[in-house]
Amino acid sequence: MKLKSIYILIAVAVLVLGCAKPPLEEMDKAREAVFKAENDANAVQYAQGTLARARDALKRMQTDADSKNYEGARTNAAEAIAAAEKAINDGREGSRRAGAEADSLITGLRLEIEETTRNVASARYSNLALDYNDLDRSIVNAHSTVDQAEIDQMMGRSQDALDKARIVRADLSAINQKVANAATTRKK
Repeated sequence: MKLKSIYILIAVAVLVLGCAKPPLEEMDKAREAVFKAENDANAVQYAQGTLARARDALKRMQTDADSKNYEGARTNAAEAIAAAEKAINDGREGSRRAGAEADSLITGLRLEIEETTRNVASARYSNLALDYNDLDRSIVNAHSTVDQAEIDQMMGRSQDALDKARIVRADLSAINQKVANAATTRKK
């Protein structure tokens, strides 16, 4: 009798395991979610780590499905979906932060350009040994680059705007350093 019960339990287990089906719907949703995140520019730019986790979960899902580990495939599909959605949300937040930083930096640069222009004018008035044509070109270039950064910002390209604004800030710093060095040299 005991042997017969064991055979019945084994037969039921084989039947249940043999009839298990891959979680096709969950797997399709996971692929769609990761595809959507991979095609979201903000997620790609600002949430690379989270997007990589979504891709890894998708690979594990496929490996589990191929190995007929359907519960593992289901778990990894859910993880891929969650990570893909988080990548999109993180990307949106990263874009918002970059936009706010770009706005602030661009606004401040207009004042920095004016201050740098006054510093160069004072150096010129003091007859400091500087290449004023080069300094004037650099200031004109700073104005132009800030204008381009503002356009980028208006077009929603916050990272490009931020990159341009950082370049202008570095250029203005270099101009002011040249003026300061020339003033220090003259005092000696």
